[in-house]
Amino acid sequence: MRAKIRTIVSFKSVAFNMTEPRSYFINPSCFGDDVAKWLIRELNSRGVNVDGDPGQEDFGWYFNFQLTGSAHTFVVGHRPGDKADEVTWIGWIERHRSFIGSLLGTRKRGIDPSAAEIVHSILSRSPQIQDVRWHFQHDFDKGQEDLGASAPQSAPC
Repeated sequence: MRAKIRTIVSFKSVAFNMTEPRSYFINPSCFGDDVAKWLIRELNSRGVNVDGDPGQEDFGWYFNFQLTGSAHTFVVGHRPGDKADEVTWIGWIERHRSFIGSLLGTRKRGIDPSAAEIVHSILSRSPQIQDVRWHFQHDFDKGQEDLGASAPQSAPC
């Protein structure tokens, strides 16, 4: 039986830049470069093959990493709150695919559970991070974040 894993993570942290747009941002609110760089350092310290620097999208940042021979991408952005301590960071794991594979929708298939587990390990053990919640994409897309779990454990399909 195949398992379906939670691939979207939300968490709170005021440890990362949310106030000062950088000159290299695609748009003024493209925060998250320091979150991605921190995760890259943490993965690297655990012996994971990971990009040296994150790439930028108009909504956030991403980097590629490999576990158990499978290439994955982690994307991170933010959802600002009314107060500085209400900032929610949102990340998700995809399979790293070619341009054609991306067009065919293969980024969401074949995600290794160990990719979510190692990201969870980093986030949940950091004193800078609070309220780590893992979500199934279909629940998150419907705004049902209350269905999130404290870990990315699998659920049978």
